[in-house]
Formats: sequence, C-alpha cells, structure tokens
Amino acid sequence: MLASGFTIVAVVTGAFFFLAGTAGLLRFPDSLSRLHALTKADNLGLGLIALGLMPQVGNLQDGLKLLFIWGLVQCAAATSSQIIARIAHRPDGKDQ
Repeated sequence: MLASGFTIVAVVTGAFFFLAGTAGLLRFPDSLSRLHALTKADNLGLGLIALGLMPQVGNLQDGLKLLFIWGLVQCAAATSSQIIARIAHRPDGKDQ
C-alpha cells in the first residue's frame, strides 16, 4: 500500500515535470531557453518516474535496468542539447 502510494505520487510528479518541460518548449522565446527547459524538466521527470517504478519491479536487476535507462537518457539529452546549442548560438554572439 505504501509502495503503491509512493509510485503514484512519484509518477504523477514526473509527468508534471514532463508537462512543464513541454510548456517551456512551447512558451520560451529563444532556442537556448527552450533547451534548458527540456533538458532539466524532462530529466527530472524521467528520474521521478523511474524512482516511482522502483518499488513495483520484481527484482534488483529490473531496478538497475530502470536506473540504466535513466542514465542513458541523461547522457543523450546532455549531448544532443550541447550540439543543438552550439548550432543555435553562433560565435559572433547572435542567436539563430
């Protein structure tokens, strides 16, 4: 019962952060602000969802898979946002 309650709270909170990241993507004025909103909010949201699903997995191996997926997504988001930011922010100081 306690584990299910924790799961519900963590997954709902994670979904809220995903929604906040999406709102930031749609509302923020420039590409760097949009990247910031997406990377921060979505990584936190996915982390909360993974953390919330931990009590529901059957064994340690499945829990480690969830953590591994979260880590992979963090690495992919950081790398892709760095590449997009370099393209969007030109060396002459003007944003595209």
